Amino acid sequence: MGLFEFLVLLLVAGICGSIGQSIAGYTRGGCIVSIVLGFIGALIGTWMSRQLGLPELFSVSIGGEPFPIIWSIIGSVVFVTILGLFSKR
Repeated sequence: MGLFEFLVLLLVAGICGSIGQSIAGYTRGGCIVSIVLGFIGALIGTWMSRQLGLPELFSVSIGGEPFPIIWSIIGSVVFVTILGLFSKR
């Protein structure tokens, strides 16, 4: 994976994390938090889909590796909702 593919991966993860944050109503953090939430959401969402036996709905191939868009957003929503339950408002 080259530098360009890595930057595109960060951009896609940031967009997925931002969408997950806005769906869950969690607005703390900036771009770095959104990128991290996108990656964590991809891990959680992919794990959930495998446990439930669901197919990969929409993935983008970046640098030869698939990145699950829909499961990343769903996983971000789940993770952000759990974070919101444990954090003070």
